Amino acid sequence: MCQENGVDKSNCMCQEQHESHDNRDDESQSLLTTNQFVSSYTDEQSKGKRRRSTQSKTELASLDLWRLQNLAIPLSYLAVGTLQGLFRTFLNVYPLNLGASEAQQTTCSTLATLPAAFKIIYGFSSDLLPLFGYRRKSHLFLGWVLASVVMGSLWLTSNLTLQRLDNGTSTASTTMSHSVVIVPDDAPSLVQLSWTFFFFGVGMWYADATADAVVAEKARLEPEAIRGSLQATCYMLRFFGLMISASISTYLYSTVGPQVIVRALTWIPCLILPFVWCLAEAREGEQQNQDSDRRGRGLSDSFTATPFIKKHSLRDQWDEIWRTVCSRSVWEPMAFIYVFNLLQVSNAAWRQFLVTVLGFTEANLNTLLVVSYVLVYFGTIMYKYCLLQTSWRLIYQGCLVLNLVFSAMQLLLIRGYTLGLSPFVFALGDDAFAEFLNGVQFLPTVIMMVSLCPPGSEGASYAMFTTVMNSALMISPAISSLLLGIWDVSKDALEKGDLDGLFNLSLLTTVIQISPLLFLGWLPRDRKELEALASKPFSGSPIGGGIFLSVLFCSMAWTFVVAILNIVRPNWAGGS
Repeated sequence: MCQENGVDKSNCMCQEQHESHDNRDDESQSLLTTNQFVSSYTDEQSKGKRRRSTQSKTELASLDLWRLQNLAIPLSYLAVGTLQGLFRTFLNVYPLNLGASEAQQTTCSTLATLPAAFKIIYGFSSDLLPLFGYRRKSHLFLGWVLASVVMGSLWLTSNLTLQRLDNGTSTASTTMSHSVVIVPDDAPSLVQLSWTFFFFGVGMWYADATADAVVAEKARLEPEAIRGSLQATCYMLRFFGLMISASISTYLYSTVGPQVIVRALTWIPCLILPFVWCLAEAREGEQQNQDSDRRGRGLSDSFTATPFIKKHSLRDQWDEIWRTVCSRSVWEPMAFIYVFNLLQVSNAAWRQFLVTVLGFTEANLNTLLVVSYVLVYFGTIMYKYCLLQTSWRLIYQGCLVLNLVFSAMQLLLIRGYTLGLSPFVFALGDDAFAEFLNGVQFLPTVIMMVSLCPPGSEGASYAMFTTVMNSALMISPAISSLLLGIWDVSKDALEKGDLDGLFNLSLLTTVIQISPLLFLGWLPRDRKELEALASKPFSGSPIGGGIFLSVLFCSMAWTFVVAILNIVRPNWAGGS
């Protein structure tokens, strides 16, 4: 080409070499730019992976209940179970030692359990009123301090010792021992005892509602494969504490005296306080400032075990809860939970039958109670390790069918067919294994409730859902008492051997207990089906939300009325 244009060949070759060199420089520069872009992109990806990995590790660390920053939570659940086992035994016996009537003893027990009906108030307070900049740990601390101070005042201002004088009479076949209890002059009055346990219950259930809110927050971070195991662990600890304390409290009371029970009720909340102090929670405004600074430096947001969520006003939180309860994914499954617990109507004459006809002693009845607590604990273990991924609907279906089997055993025992076993062993299988089923089906309920809680309102919403369940359980015994009038199941009839009324009543209560099978379609199979309910017809309906809240508040009112009636008119609903 150079020759055709009359250009010197050597000059042409030089020009081509120069152009070739420029092209190589351009290619090198382009390649360098590409490599820099790829390197920068790769570095950014690597940083993102490291940030996600670090945050993931931090979140997983916040789910480790046995780290010091989280230890207050499992200890709170363990304490609630332990304290329940201790004061139930105490209130069953000590008021009677003070000379209380059966009605006054019922009053003491009622006042101790009444604060549990106010859990929704405790939940609202921890959601809306941060104390010293903390939404959870300050309320948890306050609840345990209140419980300890109230019980400590009883310990320090009263003489809780008892003097026992044993008088034994012997016959040719038996030796009977009667214990005479002498109460000191400065023993607590029944009024002081009753109100002490009322305010002790306020502190304990206040702390319990706050611990529930923390667990509801943490449960959102669980990987899908183990979703629900956090709550299962916490409730296993509660039932473990109940099982152990119920087993030893009777022995401690009879051998050492009531003072050791009151000292334990005082010191157990105190022992939790240092761990509450160490509970990891972001302070109001602190996390937002840290996250803004970290984002300014190109880092990811920080994460704490219990993050601080922007405080709502009472109106904002009420609006959020209203939107929540209007969702079909809330009112439909919670309707099943309410109906299921409402229809768990027991035979109110059963205890009288065991004592009057079968001759069960208080020791036999206490053994039934302790074994029931043990099997509730093992029921929670079975769910966590064997049934965690099983369909909720299938679990309830299986438990209702098994309940039918155990109820049939009750009918056999009434007719005297015990398959060669002693009546005590047969009754043990009936009553205790029914509690095992309760332990299995309890956990899917509370796991579902956590899934329904809106962020930032875990305290009030979870307390509201548990109140729905607990209020139904409070109404169910009243229904049991009302059924006593259908057939003659009085003590006189049982002593005469007339058991037809008892058999008919057991058959009726069995049918009622398994009738929730008709409503099983209201319960979703799993979390995905629960979430899908939100997109179905009638979701967001104010009618559904209005009915839900009406049932809730009417049930709370009924629970309060029942508690007051138990105080002013014990046995108001009748007796067997």
